[in-house]
Amino acid sequence: MRILNLGILAHIDAGKTSLTERLLHTAGVIDTLGSVDDGSTQSDSMALERQRGITIKSAVVSFTLDDLLVNLIDTPGHPDFIAEVERVLGVLDGAVLVVSAVEGVQAQTRVLMRTLRRLGIPTLVFVNKIDRRGAREASLLHELGTRLSAPMVAMGRVRGAGGAQAGFEPFAECDAGFTARLAELLTRQDDSLLASFVADEAALTPTRLRGALAEQTRQARVHPVYFGSAVTGAGLGPLAAGLRAFLTTGSTTGSTTGTDVDGGAGPDHEAGEAVSGTVFKVERGPAGEKIAYVRLFAGTLRARQRVRFGSPQAGGRRDEGKVTATGVFEQGTALRDTALTAGRIGKVWGLGAVRVGDTLGAPNPRRTRAHFAPPTLESVVRPDRPSDGAALHTALTQLAEQDPLIDLRQDRENNELRLSLYGEVQKEVIAATLAQDYGLTVAFHESTTLYVERPAGTGAAVETMRQEPNPFLATIGLRVEPAPPGSGSRFLLGVEPGAMPAAFFKAVEETVHETLEQGLYGWQVLDCTITMTHSGYAPRQSHSHAVFDKSMSSTARDFRQLTPLVLMDALRRAGTRVHEPLQRFRLDLPADLVPTVLPELSRLGAATGDSTHQGASAVLEGTITAAAVPALRQRLPTLTSGEGTLECVFDSYQPVRAAAPERQRTGHNPLDRDSYLLRVLRRTTLTK
Repeated sequence: MRILNLGILAHIDAGKTSLTERLLHTAGVIDTLGSVDDGSTQSDSMALERQRGITIKSAVVSFTLDDLLVNLIDTPGHPDFIAEVERVLGVLDGAVLVVSAVEGVQAQTRVLMRTLRRLGIPTLVFVNKIDRRGAREASLLHELGTRLSAPMVAMGRVRGAGGAQAGFEPFAECDAGFTARLAELLTRQDDSLLASFVADEAALTPTRLRGALAEQTRQARVHPVYFGSAVTGAGLGPLAAGLRAFLTTGSTTGSTTGTDVDGGAGPDHEAGEAVSGTVFKVERGPAGEKIAYVRLFAGTLRARQRVRFGSPQAGGRRDEGKVTATGVFEQGTALRDTALTAGRIGKVWGLGAVRVGDTLGAPNPRRTRAHFAPPTLESVVRPDRPSDGAALHTALTQLAEQDPLIDLRQDRENNELRLSLYGEVQKEVIAATLAQDYGLTVAFHESTTLYVERPAGTGAAVETMRQEPNPFLATIGLRVEPAPPGSGSRFLLGVEPGAMPAAFFKAVEETVHETLEQGLYGWQVLDCTITMTHSGYAPRQSHSHAVFDKSMSSTARDFRQLTPLVLMDALRRAGTRVHEPLQRFRLDLPADLVPTVLPELSRLGAATGDSTHQGASAVLEGTITAAAVPALRQRLPTLTSGEGTLECVFDSYQPVRAAAPERQRTGHNPLDRDSYLLRVLRRTTLTK
């Protein structure tokens, strides 16, 4: 049996969870359809999801379509939980992007389609809610093609749109109009197909065109579009047929989409190779044990097997653990199994140090990570009862295991815990989770903008052991240089790798990345290259006829404690500039209100492009700082008489125009050398 690991993605309220429920019902996995409004759906299993009627965590359910086993991953639609979607995309064979027939293409729809195409994930589009009043067909198809900037082809026509009896009728293979549209679309994507068409139009038979459509869909170059209703079940049969026809291959070998259940299909799914997998979700079991959700690309995982895992980044953290149990998904539930084989998604127990995003075994070079917008807000969270401080830290640490991007930071001096956030809904969900799952009531401070720093130039610093003012048995030289926007931070060796023990180099590299979390102004430093230019250490020594004396010999601690001083000195010489997050916006409003809205956008510092007018409606697009978005949302209903619709997505970072804002530091401050050394050396003395 073949396997398809399928993602269901959408803007919030487009109906993807209802579609998941309908697919499970159609496949016979459930007897009764659940309801999002009633909190009875199969994939929204968290109590909070059922209460709020939204998907918060990705959920895996399974069903079979003839000889195809589908592992379906239902993902959150709200932009506050985009990180959850990012982790899922790297484990998919294909996707269904759900769009509402009434609301059409929305902000999150565009973000998702751009990412799916960049990652080369084969994607079908399902236009849901054709039974709702205001449902569209022809205008929506045009909107899909223009606003998603992707080749689309409708696979049938809608009958009775906007009514309870609305249905979807697939085009027959011999339909002349469909064949002509298909030929025009596919020849634009394939020169050899175009050459055949020019030489002999009759050569492009309906059968050949269907084959070319399947091939181009699997290459993520074309996207078949289906219409239907998850509520009534209209269009579900054709969509299921599309999954089999376009997201899997006709055989069980030689393909990158779909895989054989025994792991024998294609270059991405090899059971006989060394283990290679990705952890896309971590949760806690009833006894507090960690459970990792894994997509296995190669090899086989069995109970009692030892496996290496860790960060996919070069030189990143690596651990080793023993698998105690494995489970797979079948017919809507997770079952314990003796092994997890290549191509499958399953649960793995026993890896206590595992984190979301870890690779198991060797990284898969054929898989590219998705990169969505970073969090642009942060907030301080405090327990209502001061005595719950330690319990709150423990609870948030466990939540950070599931979502590392909340980036828990502890300020011991001010007794504060800080979190990075995407939005206010995420904050509300965290507070509700703490109350329901941990019995902790908390209060969040008002969210503030999360800025970043970038090096303004190049700077270097060196500290040599046994030379003032360096009190550590280590020599470190570091050079800081700007790197292209979006490249992150890189650590390079400018000295011979054998110049000192590898553990010392590792200590420097890890501490460099930790120190970059707080730059000259207290914000994370991005887009820089750090090169180690000098190194030196004191070899293991002892007094005559005595045992090893670490006071005479370098240890990793020396390098960890000296690195922040050298790096901050180099950063100080390079200088940094504070940058603020910039949002790209689209504002739909009545055309006669454009002159009223433009001055307000200008007052808020927005950069607006040309407006587009379509009859009585207009569209304004441009960029605005993330800090100004709340004020715009607050003013918009008044400015547009409630008729304006605003969509915002992260665009980039830009240098702040006013005075650079500073952020309160957490932990030791290497910018204050005397205070830093006093704290570090005092702690060292206490641990001896």
